[in-house]
Amino acid sequence: MIFSLELIKSYYSRLPLLIKEIRKNLDYPLTVSEKILYAHLFDRTSFRPFERGTDYVEFAPDRVAMQDATAQMALLQFIMAGKDSSAVPVSVHCDHLIVARTGSADDLTSAKVTNKEVFDFLSSICDKYDIDFWKPGAGIIHQIVLENYAFPGGMMIGTDSHTVNAGGLGMIAIGVGGADAVDVMSGMGWELKFPRLIGVKLTGRLNGWTSAKDIILKVAGLLTVKGGTGCIIEYFGEGAESLSCTGKATICNMGAEVGATCSIFGYDKAMSRYLDSTGRSEISELADGIKEHLTADPQVYENPGKYFDQLIEINLSDLEPYINGPFSPDLATPISEMKKVALKNGWPLKVDVGLIGSCTNSSYEDLSRAASVASDALLKNLEAKSQFTITPGSEMIHAIAGRDGILGIFEKLGGKIFANACGPCIGQWDREGADKNEVNTVVHSFNRNFAKRTDGNPNTHAFVASPEIVTALAIAGDLTFNPVTDFLLNRKGEKVKLAEPSGIDLPPDGFVNIENGFQRPAIDKSSVSVKIDPLSDRLQILEPFPAWDGKDFKELPLLIKVTGKCTTDHISMAGFWLKYRGHLDNISNNYMIGAVNSFNEKTNSILNQITGKYEPVPQVARHYKSEGIGSVVIGEENFGEGSSREHAAMEPRFLNVKAVIVKSFARIHETNLKKQGLLALTFTDRNDYNKILENDKIDIIGLDGLAPGKQVKIILRHADKSTDTIYASHSYNEAQIEWFRAGSALNLIRNKNKK
Repeated sequence: MIFSLELIKSYYSRLPLLIKEIRKNLDYPLTVSEKILYAHLFDRTSFRPFERGTDYVEFAPDRVAMQDATAQMALLQFIMAGKDSSAVPVSVHCDHLIVARTGSADDLTSAKVTNKEVFDFLSSICDKYDIDFWKPGAGIIHQIVLENYAFPGGMMIGTDSHTVNAGGLGMIAIGVGGADAVDVMSGMGWELKFPRLIGVKLTGRLNGWTSAKDIILKVAGLLTVKGGTGCIIEYFGEGAESLSCTGKATICNMGAEVGATCSIFGYDKAMSRYLDSTGRSEISELADGIKEHLTADPQVYENPGKYFDQLIEINLSDLEPYINGPFSPDLATPISEMKKVALKNGWPLKVDVGLIGSCTNSSYEDLSRAASVASDALLKNLEAKSQFTITPGSEMIHAIAGRDGILGIFEKLGGKIFANACGPCIGQWDREGADKNEVNTVVHSFNRNFAKRTDGNPNTHAFVASPEIVTALAIAGDLTFNPVTDFLLNRKGEKVKLAEPSGIDLPPDGFVNIENGFQRPAIDKSSVSVKIDPLSDRLQILEPFPAWDGKDFKELPLLIKVTGKCTTDHISMAGFWLKYRGHLDNISNNYMIGAVNSFNEKTNSILNQITGKYEPVPQVARHYKSEGIGSVVIGEENFGEGSSREHAAMEPRFLNVKAVIVKSFARIHETNLKKQGLLALTFTDRNDYNKILENDKIDIIGLDGLAPGKQVKIILRHADKSTDTIYASHSYNEAQIEWFRAGSALNLIRNKNKK
């Protein structure tokens, strides 16, 4: 048994009385989101209604999950906190550092050699601090969490934006930066602005080629990449209950693509069946006994418009498959309109590669439905015109899919099986020819499709669809193919039509009991030492950031004024740079190299105000830092959308950036900047963005009076000696202002532990 049964028993035994007390104090019907949030308050001595979207609240999550790329920096920070062990259960999963190249076995072997130093470090530090360690090849963090750790009504944070995947099992699961994880591991409360609530009522039932993936693809089109910011999305209705547990997880997983804090479904029979099938019948029995507390009060779903801040209704019976993209996961196109839209936009129609699997769509149901399409194609003498790859989410899914012949079907169609890891989903794909930057199209069942995200090629048009639609498009080799209506010519010259996919949500012969790759923490820690080579170029002991000196920031040169979309991939790229995730100095060489400079429309080419030359962003920042000069970064809307990677906040702090001023922030990135002691500000008048000139020096005034709700005065000193005075807003509360003054949130934790 891997999961913490005693923790869950204790929580479930307290929950009925806790909900009764919460309801008495709030005096109104509760959504399932509110029940879980209030039940996890860090201070449970009193309950009062919190104002959604306004009040900062401290919570006490049940556990923390980390993947290998983010765990390095999080655990390096935890070392600095000075604790002997984590205050809550923690797991670390080695899934990000495995490059997809030739196939599962070879790629895994290569990764173990290439990343041995990092894996050894993570293994040793997990032993030292009583952390569950999942070795490379065991599976992707979110699939492993769903199979082993997630439980209805629980609360978890994870150092990956797709931690939200666990909402498919009725859990409030939220992606955070490593500094947030350190707070919880250190026994402190975890702070979050109390989320607003978006209700999504699902009626009807999925049919034909439509799958759970299409629900979130449609929602992404409705809400856009920032429409869910600061919100929990709660799904309900007869349509929600008709979905499998893993289908629910797919929907919750991609909630990160609309900026949602997390997404959740209330506990139901599908979750109970999944728990039973994955060897956790003890949990399902306990949950069944208190199921009314693991879903919303009936009045909420009877009159949802009264209890949610926004309400969306989708009739699943009328829903058709969607294909989202390219370059943004919210560019949603119904498959019936793709031909018209693709031709209008001039998108490359030939599908070069179809990729299925990943943390988003690698369940047994996903693979079985895609395999039914592949099997039907083989029976009808069709072959895949595109390359075709499959990424299982875990070793358990890999083993079962192999046992039940699913992987064999894919291989007969020419499919290549990659390792149980993130791979192409996060840019860990050594795609042959990608360096030529040729214009091409790939279609995948992953979650994100930003430029360069999949293979590093800025001209790869990546589209997101369900595994079964991806499989059909790979067979057709054509982005405009609609399997609902269109025919294909087979090897015999016959016109044939693919049959509608069919699948099973749970394997008929059951899940296999696999703990392959799982390492329990060492019992005897007397000989355990954390392995960090002082000469390593991949791991580096952290030094505390300096505290604020109490002075205003004067004449800070503009570092870069970014135009357009600026995700964490633009700020701190993955792919090649993943190997430096444990070395702050080295990874800072990728800071902002993907961001577009508004003054010349180029990437990684900005004006160095000292030399007067255009140079790479990290080079200019390091030059300023060497001269004892700070700098300022300017951006546009939803700045820092995408991954939870806190490197995108630690790098500017390390490079002596003092402030990031934008039109609006993505939630996680804003928090990460605050945690690292930077000023995260927004233009009070968004048009002031246009007043920033390339040669500007910037004053940020009145910092000794920084206070919640108080605007910050900024003076722009232009090269012609003229000035503009503008104002910036912020969302700092008193505690967060202390982070800024101390130099980082971690500095405060360390100082408290020393006392």
